[in-house]
Amino acid sequence: MMKKMFVILVFGLLIFAAGCEFNSGSGYQHYSDSFFDTFDTLVRFSAYTSSEEEFRQYFEQLRSRMLQLHQLYDIYNNYDGINNIKTINDQAGIRPVKVEREIIDLIIFAREWAGQTSGSTNIAFGPVLKIWHRYREAGLNDPQTARLPSTEELLEAAQYTDLNQVVVDLEESTVFLPGRQMSLDVGAVAKGFAVELVARELIAAGIESAVISAGGNVSLIGKPLDGERDYWGVGIRNPDQSIVSNSDNNLLDVIYALDVAVVTSGDYQRFYVVEDRMFHHLIDPATLMPATHYRAVTVVAKDSGVADFLSTELFLLPPERSLPLAESLDGVEALWVMPDGSLVVTDGMKKLLRSEGATNRKN
Repeated sequence: MMKKMFVILVFGLLIFAAGCEFNSGSGYQHYSDSFFDTFDTLVRFSAYTSSEEEFRQYFEQLRSRMLQLHQLYDIYNNYDGINNIKTINDQAGIRPVKVEREIIDLIIFAREWAGQTSGSTNIAFGPVLKIWHRYREAGLNDPQTARLPSTEELLEAAQYTDLNQVVVDLEESTVFLPGRQMSLDVGAVAKGFAVELVARELIAAGIESAVISAGGNVSLIGKPLDGERDYWGVGIRNPDQSIVSNSDNNLLDVIYALDVAVVTSGDYQRFYVVEDRMFHHLIDPATLMPATHYRAVTVVAKDSGVADFLSTELFLLPPERSLPLAESLDGVEALWVMPDGSLVVTDGMKKLLRSEGATNRKN
């Protein structure tokens, strides 16, 4: 169900080795650990806590909650005793499905943001995305026979992607897809939405200083309690670098920020090749083909779900629509990596970038 695996590196945290700790000299220790059993991505957790026992409590809370949300938002697998997104899809045109509030909230969130933007990011786009997924998997399994979906096949599927037809009954806590051919695909928003839920729950539980990194979704909580830095640093990876590391050679820039989410959508992790041409997974609803405006888009916002949604939305829109949309939204900043490797940024993003003079310390 994963939308993106473009990894943003948390710059300067040495780095996510399990059980690793550092004496900050401020009464807090730095610990980190990771897991790889949710949302098809490596989830890394780094925090400053007063003890390893405290860190372990937060880590287990994060892991168990992410697993629960992964199962709820999964479109491929069934789980005993759980009605999830796959259950809704399986019952399309048959009956409403009673679901947990987290699914209702996700659908309402995605629909509200689709209404505030161009609607290019559409969780009811499942029929089209399902076709691309099938062709991509076949092409990866047998590259010699890789091919593209036909225009006719895509156009037929696109008839069943009206988000407004998705019926959400708040009183009964049910979701119903009235058309048998309809299906939901929440990959454009589920991971960011889940990270936001968990981050808020960790804050409510008392955590003061932490970073959650789930693939291309990074959530920053508080500030680093190492007695040295005032801001977290999040590295923006160079799309042309195949090796993921903290080396500056692999970074286009570094964002310095606090209490925000940083999310990136890119064209170069989930793709397959047909006749020496790369076809990635971010599909433009206007053309039913992979969008080609940018190599990557990074969004900074207070809410990880918002940043996740907008990273896809801005990626799918051409420059003359993408930049004005980002600039029209309060509390949202964005950076576009253009096909030629050049960068375009919002005015507010400039204040966060190392290349523009930002540092990890207050002036």
